[in-house]
Amino acid sequence: MTRRHLPPRRLLAVAAAIALVSAPGVEAKNSQQHRKASMDGTAPVCPLGTFLCPPRPDNYAICRPNAMLEFYDPTLPKDTTLRDTAKTYAWAEQVDSSDQTVYHMQGRVKLERADQRMQSDTADYNDDTTDYDAKGNVRYQEAGQLMQADHMRGNTDASTGIADNVTYQLLQSRGNGTATQGHMLDAQHSRYTNAVYTTCDVGHHLWEFKAKDMTLNKDTGVGVARSATMRFANVPFLYLPYFTFPIDNRRKSGFLYPTLGNSSRSGFMVSAPYYLNLAPNYDATLDPRIYSDRGFLLATEFRYLNIFPGTTGILNLEYMPNDSGKNDPGVVDQTKGEDRYLIKWINNSHIWGPVGLSLNVNRTSDRNYLRDFGNDIYQASTEILTSSAYLNAGGTWWNASFGGDIYQNVDPTLPDSIEPYKRLPRATLNLDIPLDRWFEVGAQTEAVAFSKSSWSNFSVNPVTQSVTVDPANNALDGKRIDIYPYISADFEGSYWFVRPKLAYRYTSYQLDGDYRNFGYTQQLSPGYTSPFTSRTPSRSLPVVSIDNGLIFDRNTQLFGNNFTQTLEPRLYYLYVPYRNQNNLPLFDTSLMSFDYWQLFSPNQYSGADRQMNANNLTAAITSRLLDENGVERLSVSFGQIRYFTQQRVQLPIDNACRTPQLVANGTCSAIPDPTNFNGSDYVAQITSQLNDDWRANVSYQWNPNTRQTDMGAIELQHRIKTDGVLNFSYRFRRTPGSTQVLLEQYDASIVYPISERWRLLGDWTYSVLDKKTVQALAGVEYDSCCVAVRLVGRHYVNNVNLYTPQTASSNTAIMVELEFKGLGAFNGQTEGILRRGILGYQ
Repeated sequence: MTRRHLPPRRLLAVAAAIALVSAPGVEAKNSQQHRKASMDGTAPVCPLGTFLCPPRPDNYAICRPNAMLEFYDPTLPKDTTLRDTAKTYAWAEQVDSSDQTVYHMQGRVKLERADQRMQSDTADYNDDTTDYDAKGNVRYQEAGQLMQADHMRGNTDASTGIADNVTYQLLQSRGNGTATQGHMLDAQHSRYTNAVYTTCDVGHHLWEFKAKDMTLNKDTGVGVARSATMRFANVPFLYLPYFTFPIDNRRKSGFLYPTLGNSSRSGFMVSAPYYLNLAPNYDATLDPRIYSDRGFLLATEFRYLNIFPGTTGILNLEYMPNDSGKNDPGVVDQTKGEDRYLIKWINNSHIWGPVGLSLNVNRTSDRNYLRDFGNDIYQASTEILTSSAYLNAGGTWWNASFGGDIYQNVDPTLPDSIEPYKRLPRATLNLDIPLDRWFEVGAQTEAVAFSKSSWSNFSVNPVTQSVTVDPANNALDGKRIDIYPYISADFEGSYWFVRPKLAYRYTSYQLDGDYRNFGYTQQLSPGYTSPFTSRTPSRSLPVVSIDNGLIFDRNTQLFGNNFTQTLEPRLYYLYVPYRNQNNLPLFDTSLMSFDYWQLFSPNQYSGADRQMNANNLTAAITSRLLDENGVERLSVSFGQIRYFTQQRVQLPIDNACRTPQLVANGTCSAIPDPTNFNGSDYVAQITSQLNDDWRANVSYQWNPNTRQTDMGAIELQHRIKTDGVLNFSYRFRRTPGSTQVLLEQYDASIVYPISERWRLLGDWTYSVLDKKTVQALAGVEYDSCCVAVRLVGRHYVNNVNLYTPQTASSNTAIMVELEFKGLGAFNGQTEGILRRGILGYQ
């Protein structure tokens, strides 16, 4: 069985006296466990438009010049393997060797071998025993560190030594500190008294890690500290009488960073996770938490690589017995006194040849769990959890899967009817077979069984917040097969392309139970008739399209710069004959939002339950500006679909057909009349980044049939210096297929660098429809040589009740994050919130 190593965990303590070990490469290995550092202040700038920027590296360029570097010699070799064969050279102003054994050296004494150099005022060396004794301003340099001491004595053959009043500096990072005494027991073991470690300026320790006694074992890669204290601004805030920690890149069991938090849902929280290094290819983390308003919760994480051949995954479990929190008014699930849990499991297994297994399990005990214990608004606002399991296989021209998907409603304000249909089981087979240079044949096939558990709608009294639960309801279950074979060609030259495609779509159903008692979404109400006239309805039709385009280009100049301008007209014709699909159920189909790429799509509906009819011609044109390096600086596109026939395939607007209006020809009151539009929305979009400091996107859709704007969006982004950004956006959209406004919001955010050390942060989102601030954030960041501090205040909407939106609740939070450079963040929540909330935050 092949064994692979998991990535290391960042443990609570770092080897405070690591530099005193004089071990080649020790610091370099430990540096891999920390955030990347920049010694000269340079850092890759996140490109404008990047959705999530990587964290900024720790910047040590703002640190003061190190006082110990006065004796640093950059010309010494960096290769530590030369020590065994290198000669030792000695210099001194006076040398006394009268007894022929002990050499007494005085005045600017210097001993040098390979990457090592020791300097002192005086030194005695015994040629027989290899004992040495150096006194007065002892200075030592090797490939990984600098060290200074008052007195150093030991034996070179035995690799033993004792140094008094030690000060050290790691050369490949900012790590430095002191120790009253260091004992080198042998080449692999050492012990230190009153050891201190920090990444702050020498002599200006804003934070430090201090241990009364520390031993380091390079054989096992383990250090042991006793009576250890963490200090900030010379104030102790964490004490551990005993703990072990890693001194190289090997993982080691131990405590991780504690976490402190507070929320209006669960009160004050304290967490003290413990990491278990079980084996090179699997490990675990135990995270016990205390919530002041709810009680004890145990969270666990188990990571594994090749625990079975070809298997990788992460299993997260959380469990709280007997929740002592209060019940929430206005929600169905009442959790006081209940056991609560969360399960998250991601697994990928290679079974055999092209076959693999993928699992993604997400379940909670109740609908309130993520809101009560979620780390931020993004988790707390999750409505649906998806769990899936699939066997996957694939080759050069095919891929297949077999498995299923189930869903869970985790929004306490919404009924379970919002859950999508379970797809269990589900099988797919996709083919894409090239016949020659121009032609290919293929198919997209799916077989799936749909089911939906019974649910109950509920209503909330806006005054008393009491909940009224309606009788249980059900939806129609069934099975579906969708077969979509095609043959296509791709003819193209340097300035043109023609892509014809001929497809055939066959979709068949097997409806379960008494299907005549159901409508599209639920059981029938009195006065309604089911739209389903057959237990085995089906639909078959051809789909024909041809996509054509030309590409012209010319050289041009703009603002004194040379560009290549393109002009790209494109025509897309689509023909799909009409088929009456009113007797087909709606399992996973909805009308997709219209955008520029919908101009070239064969279907405006997601899923396979509806296939639109079409006799359409799309005309579109795009022009681009490319700079001399081929980078696109400007793109302008405009297009529209022209309809030569009515759009007769429509989604229902009611659960079923009203009985008096059901006529013999199969028309149904739940289905809207066909639209008789001559054309779709006019769609325009502009993307511009004429330089590296400004970026703008504009999208606009105008409906000539309603003479209204269906969608409009403006996004502006400006780079401020090298580490600041300004964003502004406006978004407007109507509900697809309707004149009702779905969304209208303004959003502005900024990261403004005041100086090298200070940055202001802000984010504001306002809903015009609700006349309410969705989120407001303000904060400040301070960055020093060894400490970064963030203070962030947030006010945000916590949830909106579907039935009583006027009672939407909000939350206000203040968060402080203190980061000790070289050790990691004390509380890691604010950085994730800022990176998701402010586009371009780094």
